[in-house]
Amino acid sequence: MCTITLYDKSDNTEFDLAFDRIDEIERLMSSHLDDSELARVNQASGTHPVVVSGETFAVIKLALEIAELSGGAFDPTIGPLVKLWDISGANNVPGDGEIQSLLPLVDYKLVVLDEGASSVYLPIQGMALDLGGIAKGWAADEAGRVLSGHKGIVNLGGNVLVLDSKPDESPWRIGIQDPDTSRGSYIGIVDLIDRTLVTSGPYERFFEHEGTIYHHILDTKTGYPVASPLTSVSIITDRSVIADGLSTAVYALGLEKGLELIDRLDGVEAIFLTKDRSVYASEGILDGSIAFKITHPEYTIVSR
Repeated sequence: MCTITLYDKSDNTEFDLAFDRIDEIERLMSSHLDDSELARVNQASGTHPVVVSGETFAVIKLALEIAELSGGAFDPTIGPLVKLWDISGANNVPGDGEIQSLLPLVDYKLVVLDEGASSVYLPIQGMALDLGGIAKGWAADEAGRVLSGHKGIVNLGGNVLVLDSKPDESPWRIGIQDPDTSRGSYIGIVDLIDRTLVTSGPYERFFEHEGTIYHHILDTKTGYPVASPLTSVSIITDRSVIADGLSTAVYALGLEKGLELIDRLDGVEAIFLTKDRSVYASEGILDGSIAFKITHPEYTIVSR
């Protein structure tokens, strides 16, 4: 889902430019397109470096920085496991032997970047980058850049970027998705001006097999979906690309380590939902720096 809504004067040209940027980023960084720059990097694994555009290089570099920040909880080299699980595709549970055989290929520290040459090298054959956990945020930021000066909302399905304030100068009121119900139902509302809110959780993509739920957020250490009491994590900050990567990283880290990471970062806040319908939040939420109100009667915020 991709929607852009502007609440001031604009013309179709600006909409077209914004959607064109989103499409261009998809063509560069999609792991599903055989002729994307990312696909060329993956196809050359174990053989030679691949020169990519400055934009693709920047996103890969940023993905590796978030991987380092999270101790590998977020890891863009997870491509082989993503392909094996094929969540929302075949919906089959891979054999443990298959999973174990791919784990040595998942290690962000192995990726070789040459900034001067703008090249990327995956040194082991079969390694593969997957930017699904960060490229959408980059696309949202780029759409926002094209539409700079307007008042509106860019929504790339879980990645929400608000442009300026509402026309009456009040904050935009953005909902936190209820992970237990269909899209469009919320547990609370966050007030935002010129910020982004990105939510990740297992409810986004999953399948059930023999009574067990398998979702798309994979544990980079085990190769299986992350086992967690969390039902979603929402990140609030200035750049959607950062929020995108962090939302996956923090979900994978879990509540305690995730909060520790967020507390170390300036200008980043987080809201965590758990299976028992508790809400945990970072300091900037708890102290009211960012206005957040729970609207669902079964959810309660927990003091730290």
